[in-house]
Amino acid sequence: MFKSISSIKTTELLKGFNGKFVHTDNFTIAFWEIDKNSILPKHAHIHEQTTQVLEGKLELTIGENTKILEAGDLAIIPSNVSHSGKAITNCKVTDVFCPVREDYKFNK
Repeated sequence: MFKSISSIKTTELLKGFNGKFVHTDNFTIAFWEIDKNSILPKHAHIHEQTTQVLEGKLELTIGENTKILEAGDLAIIPSNVSHSGKAITNCKVTDVFCPVREDYKFNK
């Protein structure tokens, strides 16, 4: 199957976090556009997650470790580990979650 990212409906999941979501049987991909100064509150979930910054700067805290990620940087977030973040600039970010994020299925 082929899909154009631009054809996927955008959903503002949190203030300043605008995402487009693709689901397979085993994982979810989230394409985010994040507004400068937007905050991702500290949370944890059962999903393993990777976060890749495509554009901008994103401060990400995983457990007790904080780093500012820039274009080309990748973070790996294990299952059930708390994490939070803040967009230092406007950002474009791609997250991959495994297993599927059922709570992100807005267009069934």
